[in-house]
Amino acid sequence: MSDPLKFLVVDALAGVQTFARQLLQGYGFSTASILCCANTDEALAQGLLFKPDFLITDWFPKADLTGPALFQRLKQDCCPKLRLALMSFEVTPTHEAQARELGSHFLLKKPFTAEELKTTMGRALEGLAKDNPSLHQRLSSTMRTAQPRGDMPRVAVPVLPIEPIIKQGDRVRYQGAIHEAQYVVHRHGETVVQLKGQAGFVPVSKLQPA
Repeated sequence: MSDPLKFLVVDALAGVQTFARQLLQGYGFSTASILCCANTDEALAQGLLFKPDFLITDWFPKADLTGPALFQRLKQDCCPKLRLALMSFEVTPTHEAQARELGSHFLLKKPFTAEELKTTMGRALEGLAKDNPSLHQRLSSTMRTAQPRGDMPRVAVPVLPIEPIIKQGDRVRYQGAIHEAQYVVHRHGETVVQLKGQAGFVPVSKLQPA
């Protein structure tokens, strides 16, 4: 059976990308139908060629190209029937109103657990399946073989760490002193920070906003 949908997942955290890919593969979608990117500029360049059906993206509020703006660009340039789902550390009434205006299937507040993403994504796919016979057949087939429950497919669920939000230039507290975050890097499934004037990187989980 060919994949009825192609997914573009955009998030700076490798852990979110990995789990989203595992989750979609748990529904039976192939690796070739899932593209993951770490930022919106990369997602736009790759997405114009990939032509996704479903964009799952962080809001990226500080980026020149935000998540909602990425959706509008892809929809305008290559994917007129593109669907949207959003994730954001900040969810205000303004965010919710904009998400509704764009027709987003969900706006999931960060930090979230793997189970919360799993449940939210499952509902979104079930909603799409009502108007997509091929997707309905895919989900029905997957859920018949799911264990131990029949309501969700079984996938490996990694732990998504609850990390503080640290950006370049932020003041942070580390080992009792105040420092400035010079570089924020996402690598090997974790976020690390280089403090100004210090060598090496510190896991973001060991820092606190000052």
